[in-house]
Amino acid sequence: MRLGLMLGCAVAALAPIAVAHAADAPLRPDQVEYRTLYKDMVETDTSITTGSCTLLADKIEAHMKARGFTGAEIFRFAVPDHPKEGGIVVTYAGTSKTVKPMLLLGHLDVVVAKREDWTRDPYTLIEENGYFYGRGTSDMKAMDATWVDMLERFRKENYKPKRTIKLALTCGEETSWAFNGAKWLAENKPELIAAEFALNEGGGGRTDGHGKVMVQSLHVGEKTVGNYRIEATNVGGHASAPVKDNAIYELADALVKIRNFDFPTMLNDTTRAFFTKLGTNPNNAMGPAMLAIVANPDDKAAEATLNTDKSYHSMLRTTCVATLIDGGHANNALPQRAGANLNCRIFPGVDYETVRKTLESVIADPKMTVVKSDDRGPLAKAPPLDPRIVGPAEKLVAKYYPGVPLVPSMSTGATDGIFLEAIGIPSYGPPGGYGDPDGNGTHGLNERAIVKGVFTGRDFLTELVKAYAG
Repeated sequence: MRLGLMLGCAVAALAPIAVAHAADAPLRPDQVEYRTLYKDMVETDTSITTGSCTLLADKIEAHMKARGFTGAEIFRFAVPDHPKEGGIVVTYAGTSKTVKPMLLLGHLDVVVAKREDWTRDPYTLIEENGYFYGRGTSDMKAMDATWVDMLERFRKENYKPKRTIKLALTCGEETSWAFNGAKWLAENKPELIAAEFALNEGGGGRTDGHGKVMVQSLHVGEKTVGNYRIEATNVGGHASAPVKDNAIYELADALVKIRNFDFPTMLNDTTRAFFTKLGTNPNNAMGPAMLAIVANPDDKAAEATLNTDKSYHSMLRTTCVATLIDGGHANNALPQRAGANLNCRIFPGVDYETVRKTLESVIADPKMTVVKSDDRGPLAKAPPLDPRIVGPAEKLVAKYYPGVPLVPSMSTGATDGIFLEAIGIPSYGPPGGYGDPDGNGTHGLNERAIVKGVFTGRDFLTELVKAYAG
């Protein structure tokens, strides 16, 4: 799940806000230690093809034990069929017996990176021109390292929070068919990760592309991911005697209907807050449409305006798009079968079967079948915009980024928070660090993270966790 596209649009909607940065200074000893941990994480390949999350979890366990954590505080897990996709859970006990724990969640795995495609070695942390380069620098080993480093510093400082702090670092977030550690924990060890709420990826700030932080985001909720197979079948025949009754033509007709169809506009507390916050900015050309859609979701003129922006279009509804296609069996035969995959991002509160029936109705062809082929997990549940979560985040944004707004956002992508929400743990992506509006190469070539953003985010998140835990 990534916020780069959506927040890039948010950046465009806001007037530039200059944020003063201290001049570059030598790293403090604690920052040097953090950078060493971050470097080791990035340089440990955790991709599904050539890497091992288990190896990185081994390193993290050894790192934390060397800094005072005991075996009783650390839980390791993996399954026999996926020995390289293991994870780790760490518990830092609080003083209160009544305040519920909080959970810090992170995924260790990264998207596959091929050396021949990259300018630099993807599994070597390289600092250059104010950026850290390497696979996982942004997604999401800076935050993983922050969580580990934070608990280690708490132990060193003898910090005693009221609220127990749990840390779960898992594998499988980046690959739908891999072993997913967050899902496994939710289904097999729910008591181990039980918490009042979780902090996860998905939030953070964006610059204008030139170092000015324009907006900070609090990630509150996400869509559900599901795939549907639409398929036409036919008896086929010899290509020398064509007929209009052709499976490929039927599939093509169905795809045109899907292309031209929009699911109805929907809003929840998060998206209302998002459009209200951005809509009140006088420099936002789409501001009036944003406020109008919040006031009346049936306002077609406002909807048409917002639909011209692909990220806003996606935030307002369920979406389904053709991503794969296949058909026919010989170049001299009429096709007996033609099908396509529709990747759907489903608005919270809408179930899989409702989407399937809607697609069936839109296609309106009894010769076509519509079947849900797979899904990423349970249906999304939108977490509440809890003032106990929002309030401390707003105060710290005002401290670290004066004048920069904090905007609640709903991801149109996917994170492992969906598995936590299924067992009653609302998941939030906190603000803190920041990236560029182009997404910093996340999932693509030459992934990078802004050096100042990484270190500022580390300090910000440490204060935020203390605010929630204390």
